Amino acid sequence: MLSFILTIHIATGVICLLTGLFSGFSKKKKGKHTLFGQIYFWSYSLVFLSAVIMAILHWEESAYLFYIALFSFSLALLGYFSVKKKWKNWLSTHIGGMLGSYIGIVTATLVVNSHRVPLLNEVPILIVWLMPTIIGTPIIIKIGSKYTPKRKKNSMLM
Repeated sequence: MLSFILTIHIATGVICLLTGLFSGFSKKKKGKHTLFGQIYFWSYSLVFLSAVIMAILHWEESAYLFYIALFSFSLALLGYFSVKKKWKNWLSTHIGGMLGSYIGIVTATLVVNSHRVPLLNEVPILIVWLMPTIIGTPIIIKIGSKYTPKRKKNSMLM
């Protein structure tokens, strides 16, 4: 059973990594962006579920998977529901949530597999944990500033 869950986890994780990129690089309108975004979110749901199951089954070795999964899926949920509900500042929330969740899945992928990747296996594990956030946070800020409406300056001087 564990190997089946792991297979689902890996397959949906790969789908998330790919569709997250495709959605991120496609035009931000209905069509490819929303299709890849939907696939990303629902695949992420399966990654989350499988990570939680595996973490519970092997808590001593894998408790950190539970916490990564919980935090990063919470970001994906936030990004997903912000676009569905269109609340105030929904676009900023959507961008931050979805890109934050992508940082989470990249972090988990690197941490779990770093010992198998040449050159990366020589980097201290703390750097592997922090690298996606260090690289991804400025990207979130840049993209967020591109899509966030600019405030109009008051034309009247008092």
